[in-house]
Amino acid sequence: MLVYNTLTHEKEEFVPLKGNRVTMFVCGVTPYDYSHLGHAKTYVAFDAIARYLRHKGYNVLYVQNVTDVDDHIINRSAETGVSEPELAEKYFKHFREDMEALGVESINIFAKATEFMAEIIEQINGLIEKGYAYDVDGNVYFEVRKFKGFGKLSRQKLDELRPGARVEIDESKRNPEDFALWKKQKPGEPAWESPWGMGRPGWHIEDTAIAMTHFGEQYDIHGGATELIFPHHESEIAQAEALTGVEPYVKYWLHTGILNVEGEKMAKSLGNFWTIRDALTEYRPEVLRFFLLHAHYRSPIDFSKDQLEEAKRSYQRLVDSLETAKQFLPRAEGGETDSGKRLVESAEKAEKQFEEVMDDDFNTREAISLLFELARELNVAVDKNADKDSVERGLGTFTKLAGVLGLFPERAAQTEVADKVLALIVEIRERARSKKDYETADWIRSELEKLGIRLEDTGKGVVKKAR
Repeated sequence: MLVYNTLTHEKEEFVPLKGNRVTMFVCGVTPYDYSHLGHAKTYVAFDAIARYLRHKGYNVLYVQNVTDVDDHIINRSAETGVSEPELAEKYFKHFREDMEALGVESINIFAKATEFMAEIIEQINGLIEKGYAYDVDGNVYFEVRKFKGFGKLSRQKLDELRPGARVEIDESKRNPEDFALWKKQKPGEPAWESPWGMGRPGWHIEDTAIAMTHFGEQYDIHGGATELIFPHHESEIAQAEALTGVEPYVKYWLHTGILNVEGEKMAKSLGNFWTIRDALTEYRPEVLRFFLLHAHYRSPIDFSKDQLEEAKRSYQRLVDSLETAKQFLPRAEGGETDSGKRLVESAEKAEKQFEEVMDDDFNTREAISLLFELARELNVAVDKNADKDSVERGLGTFTKLAGVLGLFPERAAQTEVADKVLALIVEIRERARSKKDYETADWIRSELEKLGIRLEDTGKGVVKKAR
C-alpha cells in the first residue's frame, strides 16, 4: 500500500511503526460556529481512510482534537454574551451531529484542548529547559531559529518565511517568526494557572500535547487540510522534535485538497461557505458524502450546486441498480446461468481492482468508478434473468465495497420489519388498483413519494426506488 507523504513529497510504502497498529491524529474543529462543507471534505476523507485501513486488517487508533479555547471562541463569546465553555460545547455538539449524519464514525477519541492543560504546561516547561522557548512577561514563545529543521514540511526557507495564520505580531519577541506557546491572560479572557502566570495555550502546542499523550514521541499518520501545513503542522514538528529529539515526529503527513467556490477556498472568513446543516436540508447526507468522496482526497474540489445536482443523479443511479437487484432476488431461479457467471467474474474483478486503487493512496474516485461498473453488470444480470446465487454474490460484493467507503448506510441499517411493512403497503396499493380504486392507489403512491420512496409500475411488477 502506498501513501503520499507531504514530508517527502513522494508516495511511500505504508509500514506502521508498530506492526499492525496504526496511530492516527487529525486536526479537528474549532467549535465557535456551524461547520461547513470545506470541513466536511477533510473529515469525510479521513473517515474513509480509517475505514479502509481497518478493512485491510489494521488496528487503528484515531484521535481528533477539539480546539475549545481559541481567539475565535473568545471573540464569538464577546459578541453573543454566551460563555466560552457553553459556546464551544454547543457547536461541538452540532459538529458531532453533522458528522454522524455524514457517516463519519471512525474516530475513537475526541480530545478537547482544555482537558490537557497539565500536559501542555509540562511540554512548554520542557522546551524552556532545553533552550527552545523563552518567557516574556507571561508570554512564552518558541524560538524558531533554534530549531534547525523548521520549514522541512512546507519546503520554506527560514529567511523567506511568510507570516502565517494566527501568528501574532509582538515587538517583545526575539524574532518575528517566533510563535506563542503560552499567552498571557487579557482582561475577560479564560485562563489557567501556569509557572508564567494566568494564561492559555497557543494553538500549535495543544495538538502536540494531545497527540503525544495518546501516542508517545512518534506516531504513524497526521492528517489535516492543506492550509494547515504552514504554520500549524510545521510548528508541531518543531515543538515535538525539539522536545524529544526523535525524528520524524510523524512518519506520514497526509493533507486534503481545498473545497473551492469560484476559485476561492470555502471559508467563514470569506463569507462563501455553506454549512453542513444547511446543505443537509437540501440533500440527503449520503449524497453529500458521495459528492465529497467522488474526488481524490488530495485533489481540490470546485464546489457548485450544479455539481451537487450531478452527484445526486449519479448516486441515484447506483441506488436504483441496487434496489432493482434486491427486488429481483425473490423471483430469481437457481442453476448457474451465463449472465450469472459473467456477474460473478465481474464482482471478483471489481473486488481485486478496488483493493488496487485504494492501495494507491486511497483513490476513492477510482473506487467509486468501480462501483458504477459493477452496478452496470448487476443491471445486465437482472435483465437477463441471472441465477439467484450469482446475483446475491454480485450484490454482496457491491454492498461490501460501498460499505468500506461508508456509502449506502441506510441500506445496511434497513430492518427486516421495515422491509415487510413496506411490502405490505405496496400490496395494499395493488389490491386497491385491482378493485379500480385508483384514488387510494394514487394517494399511497404520493405519500410514499414524500417519504423518499418512488413506486414504478412495470411489466414485471411494482419496482420500489429511493428518491
